[in-house]
Amino acid sequence: MQRFIEEGFVRIDGAFPRRLAEEAQAILWRDTGCDPRDPTTWSKPVVRLGMYGERPFVGAANTPVLHAAFDRLVGAGRWLPLASVGTFPVRFPSPDDPGDAGWHIDLSFDHDKPDFMDWRANVMSKGRALLILLLFSDVGESDAPTRIRVGSHLDVARMLAPAGERGLTTREMVSNGFGDSARRAEVLAVDDAGTAYLCHPFLVHAAQIHRGTRPRFMAQPPLLPRDGTLDLTRSAADSAPVERAIQLALAQR
Repeated sequence: MQRFIEEGFVRIDGAFPRRLAEEAQAILWRDTGCDPRDPTTWSKPVVRLGMYGERPFVGAANTPVLHAAFDRLVGAGRWLPLASVGTFPVRFPSPDDPGDAGWHIDLSFDHDKPDFMDWRANVMSKGRALLILLLFSDVGESDAPTRIRVGSHLDVARMLAPAGERGLTTREMVSNGFGDSARRAEVLAVDDAGTAYLCHPFLVHAAQIHRGTRPRFMAQPPLLPRDGTLDLTRSAADSAPVERAIQLALAQR
């Protein structure tokens, strides 16, 4: 867990069975309107699909392996099981910019605002305990893997702290360079279908152009905190790693 505190993510191989990934893919292919056997039908760099709460998706997100990891990172009894895996950006091979490849964190409240640049996050991470990346297809380095700035969650925590409970909007964070996190090393969220990346909610990440040959299927749901927010007032002995990472960042200011 010390690695999660310092780097902002952990990878779990075999987090859910490939069988569930294949069942989920069949549903997603149907909803894209594309033919998996005919690349000429893959006419867009990304197709965004709606909320998915069917059995293979929810089953993949709630395996005993993942629940045990949530307990270790967030604390037993401090998170809510996933009822869906949220929206699904399906990425296809294309030389075109998908239009959503900017660096960001996933914002956790004020989602009722029509402009996503007005959505917010605060230092207590209201509305989000983890960002979860679930690979529903094999993802190699050319298959538009999510880019991750290692340790950037510490920069974002320090950026958010002065804003208190009100927090900052996406627009404000972009103008601040996400806490000057561009200096951080990058890694790619690659591996076989069934892999999960469990990320600190402040981890800076980005999509990218798909330069490979096979479509990429990945869900990115939030893990919700049971009490609505993290608690940064806990003692060191009672704090979960997701909270200790923020405490560490603020102690280093």
